[in-house]
Order: sequence, then structure tokens, then C-alpha cells
Amino acid sequence: MSEFHLYMAQRLSALVMAPFVIVHIGVMIYAIQGGLSAAEILGRTQGSVFWFAFYGMFVVAVSIHAAIGLRTILGEWAGLRGGMRDWLSAVIGLGLFALGSQAVWAVTA
Repeated sequence: MSEFHLYMAQRLSALVMAPFVIVHIGVMIYAIQGGLSAAEILGRTQGSVFWFAFYGMFVVAVSIHAAIGLRTILGEWAGLRGGMRDWLSAVIGLGLFALGSQAVWAVTA
């Protein structure tokens, strides 16, 4: 994938993430101000196809965005180039995706 395509993919993932971040923060503020317990929150999210899809798409966007950003950081700060930089950023992105997917499943299944 060319640098231009990676640049555009990261910008697109940021565009996708923005509404997810706003909704997530709004939901967290609502839950905290409402005094909801963890059990009450799970009672509302477990079994919900909506929240599964919402947070599932959020995790995909974050994983892509973070992996591309870390690739740039690894090149600029750590001096990694080529295959090692790409491999390491892909592994971290896949790890973030795996952890995020596990969290989504735990909260919605």
C-alpha cells in the first residue's frame, strides 16, 4: 500500500471514528450522571445488536487508525523502515483489534 493510500486510510478512519467518539462520550456522561452501576450498564448492553455493531465498528476504525499512526511513529521516532516497521505496526493493529473485539463481545454478548 502506498504512503498516499495509508494517509487517506488514516484520515478516513478518523472521519469514521469522530461520531463514535462523540456518542461514546455522551453515553458515558449519561451513565455517570445517572448513577448507573456496572451491572445496570451491562443489563442494557448485553444482547443488544445495536451496541455490538456500534462498538464493533468503533473497534475496527480505531485499530486501523492506530496501526497506521504507530507505523508513522515507528518510522520517525524509532527509525524503523520497510518490512519491520510495517510488520510491527500490523501486529499491534491486529492486537488492538483482538482486544477490542474481546471487550465488545464481553459487554454485548
